[in-house]
Amino acid sequence: MIKISINQVAEYCNGRMNEKAAAMGETFIAGASIDTRTIQKGNIFIPFKGENVDGHRFIGDAFSKGAGVSLTEAPLEETDAGRPLIHVEDGLRALQMIAKRHLEAVDPTVIAITGSNGKTTTKDMVECLLADDHKVKKTIGNYNNEIGLPLTLLELDDDTEISILEMGMDQKGDIHFLSTLAKPDIAIITNVGESHIEKLGSREKIAEAKYEIVDGLKEDGVLIYSKDYPLLNELTGKGPHHFKMTSAGLSEENDHIISNITQNADGTSFEMDGLHVDIPQLGSHNAMNASLSLLAAEAAGKDMAAVAGRFKNLNVSSMRMEQAVHRSGALIINDAYNASPSSMKSAVDTVAGLDYSKKILVLADILELGEYSEALHQSVGEHIGRTGSDFELFTFGSDAKFIAEAAGIAGSRHFDDIETLAGHLEGMLDEDTVVLLKGSRGMEMERMKSHIW
Repeated sequence: MIKISINQVAEYCNGRMNEKAAAMGETFIAGASIDTRTIQKGNIFIPFKGENVDGHRFIGDAFSKGAGVSLTEAPLEETDAGRPLIHVEDGLRALQMIAKRHLEAVDPTVIAITGSNGKTTTKDMVECLLADDHKVKKTIGNYNNEIGLPLTLLELDDDTEISILEMGMDQKGDIHFLSTLAKPDIAIITNVGESHIEKLGSREKIAEAKYEIVDGLKEDGVLIYSKDYPLLNELTGKGPHHFKMTSAGLSEENDHIISNITQNADGTSFEMDGLHVDIPQLGSHNAMNASLSLLAAEAAGKDMAAVAGRFKNLNVSSMRMEQAVHRSGALIINDAYNASPSSMKSAVDTVAGLDYSKKILVLADILELGEYSEALHQSVGEHIGRTGSDFELFTFGSDAKFIAEAAGIAGSRHFDDIETLAGHLEGMLDEDTVVLLKGSRGMEMERMKSHIW
């Protein structure tokens, strides 16, 4: 984590120290916090003025818990002269400035990852391939926005060699900002789906927003993507570029072609350029994530054949095609961390390919689709109907009923409460059954496990 003097903190953020901070200027701080509930001794405390809560109210609490120094937007003459404080105009901007300077001081290879789906899994995969040879730090949890990414950067140790940064977005311009802040050496776009379509209005606009990741890409950096997404092809085709590009996917237009995807309860296998790859994750979409990760490892100087075997030690973040065996012997696949129409279709395809005689889909609302919600939920149902698999389908939430209606599966049921759904499901479980739990984060479909376990 960041370890600098109070003088350097003020320098990094162009802040003005009060007399107490100036007197302690050579004192070193370690780490940063925006939350007094998790603050550690010696941290910089960075308060924000939010819509509902002003973090400046907690400066006293931060010092009582051992903060080494605090930033403040309040005029110094109106603050407690007995505490080391640094005045800044904007706390968030100051956090970002400190993070940028710290990143420049550590100077790791930066691998940035964005996309509508698969960012976190791809992040975990890249780490798995590189961590045996390098000191690697990655984004923890969902710290992938204008606040979380700087906090992730402040966790870099002086000897960190590779920083893997997940970049999320809420609107156009977000990825541009994060990319220009982090200036990646390697950038990955996992895919282009429908997430954020409510705000951006079209998949074309979503693709453009994801493509902003190249805005900060260093000279001679590498963009890794898939030509399976025509919207990305249109953007990458607009040269000239200051960076290199390489692609992987099912389409023969890609530089590296994925083929022979097979899966079973132990995971997924595929081939790329004659290289056989096994991953302990289900799904053809995870074969794509793995292929992009291998290209990232190659861009970082690794031989893909030499590191591919490391996938056997892969640990991915929870609720992403997470498998567990119920006491009845049924396989429960918990993919409930989040959902979009495209990721839900991919998860359905995964279950369709498994060798179980009873396949149950438990699908909840996909949120934040706005006026497109009914049509996109129906598209999921139509996709289910086209798979040809003998699914049993249960839906939950206000809009997931459109999935059930469009799927046309006899006996499908829609539920208004999760307890009733869980009670109905539990009586159907046996060793011949596989169950998929899938829905947006706000639907909290992982609650199903607690009801049926």
